[in-house]
Amino acid sequence: MGTPVGRLADHIGNFPVVMITPEETLLATEGSEVRRKYMDATLSQVNQLYLKNLLAYNKILDQRNALLKQPGNSDLNALLEIYDLQLVKYGSVIHQERQQFILEITTLFLPIYEAISGKKEIAQLKYVSKLIETDFDILLKNARSKDILLQRTNVGIHKDDLDFEINGRPLKKFASQGQLKSFVLALKIAQFEYLMIQKGVAPILLLDDIFDRLDQTRISFLLQKIETFPSTQIFITDTDSSRTQQILQSHHIEFKHFVIDNGMIV
Repeated sequence: MGTPVGRLADHIGNFPVVMITPEETLLATEGSEVRRKYMDATLSQVNQLYLKNLLAYNKILDQRNALLKQPGNSDLNALLEIYDLQLVKYGSVIHQERQQFILEITTLFLPIYEAISGKKEIAQLKYVSKLIETDFDILLKNARSKDILLQRTNVGIHKDDLDFEINGRPLKKFASQGQLKSFVLALKIAQFEYLMIQKGVAPILLLDDIFDRLDQTRISFLLQKIETFPSTQIFITDTDSSRTQQILQSHHIEFKHFVIDNGMIV
C-alpha cells in the first residue's frame, strides 16, 4: 500500500511552478477573474495560510449565494449576518496580502518591462478593490438590499481586479499586440522572480509552445533572462522540434531533447 497523498491544497507550493503559454495575453484582455487567478496562484505557492483563507472564503461565498437564492427564508437577514462575519474574517486578510503582493511584484515587474521595451514606455500595475476605500463589513451592509434583489454577493475580494496601463492609458484598450506580449511576459518573469525570492529556490519553468507566438526579440530576452536564474529546471514543449533546438543552440543553452508520440517518449 502506498502512502496517501492527502489533499491537493496541502501540496501546493512544495514545488513552485511558473507556466508561460500563448494564452498568457488573456491576463491583459479578459475579465477580472484571470487577473485574480494570477495573484492567487502566486500567493498560494508561498503562503499556505493565504490558500486556506482563500478556500474558506470561497466556501462561505458559495453558501451565502445559495442562501440569497432563498428570498422567502424568514431567517435570511440573521443568517446573512453570520456569513458576513466569516467573509470579513477571511476576506480582509486576503485583501491585505494582495495589497502587499502588488507592491512587491511591481518592484520586480517595472525594470523587466523597461528592459523589454527599451525604456520607451512607462508601465503601471494597480490593485483595484473597493476594500481599499471602505471597510468590508460596511460594504456588505450597504450592498445587502442589492444582494437580495440580484440573489448574489456583489462586493468582496472576489470582485478585485488589476489595472494594467502603459503611459497612463489602459493596456486592454490601447496597447498594440507587441505591447500586450511584452507586458504579460514581464508579469510572468516577475512572478518567477517573486517565487524565487520568497521560496529561496528557483521555480520550475514550463514554456508551452511559446516560440510560435513570440518574436525573436522577446524570445532572446526571455532566454537571456532565464540564463541568469540559478539551477532553474525548464521544460519546453513545441510541435516544431527543429525550431526549438535551433533557438536553444543559438543561445548556447544546453538541453535534453525528447520526442513524445501518443503519450510515449520515443
